[in-house]
Amino acid sequence: MFGSAKENIEPIASAALTELSPDRVTFVAIGPDAEGQRLDNFLFKKAKGVPKGHVYRVIRAGEVRVSKKRAKAETKLALGDVVRIPPMRTTPAAQKGTAPAAPIAEGQLPVLFEDQHLIVVLKPAGMASHGGSGIAHGLIERLRATRPAETMLELCHRLDKETSGAIIIAKTRKALVRMHDLMKNGGVEKHYRALMKGDWPNDRQHVKAPLTRYLLPSGERRVKVDPVEGMSAHSIFTNLGRFGAATLVDVELKTGRTHQIRVHAAHLGHPLVGDDKYGDFDFNKEAVKGVLGTPFRRMFLHAFRLRLQHPVTGEALDIEAPLPDECVRLLAALEPQRKKK
Repeated sequence: MFGSAKENIEPIASAALTELSPDRVTFVAIGPDAEGQRLDNFLFKKAKGVPKGHVYRVIRAGEVRVSKKRAKAETKLALGDVVRIPPMRTTPAAQKGTAPAAPIAEGQLPVLFEDQHLIVVLKPAGMASHGGSGIAHGLIERLRATRPAETMLELCHRLDKETSGAIIIAKTRKALVRMHDLMKNGGVEKHYRALMKGDWPNDRQHVKAPLTRYLLPSGERRVKVDPVEGMSAHSIFTNLGRFGAATLVDVELKTGRTHQIRVHAAHLGHPLVGDDKYGDFDFNKEAVKGVLGTPFRRMFLHAFRLRLQHPVTGEALDIEAPLPDECVRLLAALEPQRKKK
């Protein structure tokens, strides 16, 4: 069945495999970077540009083998497995390709914590967490270009493009799997700093408004409060300072729904300053002009603090990401307007 294709008998380490041959069978030795990964997800990552339908077809046909045995899409790869992958050709659109990801300039992505399993960096506003939806390359692709010697770099979670702050990246498969478990089970305490429009009078408030996704006529994704069909969402807002025109809050996320803080803030009647999806657009224009004391041209939402047990070593981690300069300047301009409690 497979005799017509030439075979590369010597296995290639999974971390070293960057592309598949279009005319030869490839054998891949699974290393720590791919241990525990589903077979289909492993192939999607290595066979970029190959339609997913084709990947599933060759798996079902038995052309992909794991340690000489037929395997299913959901088969979990083990350390030392050898995966046989048939020749695969990318689509014409993929063959045209895009320019390679540009390395990140020194100082643009400050490192907040790093060991052999994890790296936590301070993502700037305006940089997507990953490529897709019209964005060729995001933080993770550019970080891989900056650190070519790393055998694995994978996002443990994501931040919106316009949100700045701490983001966790796994350097080992073990750390990635355990981080996902931690986040799924509420093992990561996440705090954000946000500036809301207007004078929010409460000291502290739990917001438990369920959220659901929907599409605009343009096809753009949005999220709204939906008490009937929405998924549970829980944010805790704590007042850190009232300035009349705006209120600084700490927001602790108990769930991690898309745009959760942004939609919950708007639901309270105090949308985030600079939010171009759920905010007060006229107010945002005035903020750019300096109505808050200094011109402000971004959304004020910053992933400020992460508290967790290290997924591999068990060490207690308490990581803070300092506010960006533009946010510090805005708060300094607002300080004379601070209201006394």
